[in-house]
Amino acid sequence: MWVLGLTGSIGMGKSATARMFRALGVPVHDADAAVHALYRGAAVGPVEAEFPGVTRDGAIDRAALGARVLGDAAAMKRLEAIVHPLVRAAETEFLSQARASGARLVVLDIPLLFETGGDGRVDAVAVVSAPKAVQRERVLAREGMTDEKFATILAKQMPDAEKRRRAHFVIDTGRGFAAASHQVEGIVRALSGPGRRQG
Repeated sequence: MWVLGLTGSIGMGKSATARMFRALGVPVHDADAAVHALYRGAAVGPVEAEFPGVTRDGAIDRAALGARVLGDAAAMKRLEAIVHPLVRAAETEFLSQARASGARLVVLDIPLLFETGGDGRVDAVAVVSAPKAVQRERVLAREGMTDEKFATILAKQMPDAEKRRRAHFVIDTGRGFAAASHQVEGIVRALSGPGRRQG
């Protein structure tokens, strides 16, 4: 079974690209969605214990938690120490189920794949990319987004050029999602076609 890491900077079209893989029948594990689920489940108790007052109606209030950890590196490290092992456990369970079902290819959708060393646990990496002007236009069209917020987010992410350099596949969404879909189909054929390794 091939494990493909899917990543890309903000506004590059990664979520839309993940949906293209799903549409082709490829199992996709979404790290962000896993965190959302944990904030309504297994992470609630330990996060509330570490950051009292951040739960509302039995779930983590992301805004309240964000107010406690943003800009505080030590607090962020404490949060990551709780959440990251839970996310990895969910990922491991996903991979086990996919392997048991006979999947030839799976996708791990991880926004900060390179930044967190996640590229070390996948067989290949696909980076979703688009020209800077397209990225900027998409991001600034989001509700509540400002130039300052955009700059802060970019500062935490590896530069797009470096991601492209380290990728096995680059999916360009700048020419439209129909063109990107053709690229995704090519990757799926390459990695899950006859003769590809199983494992």
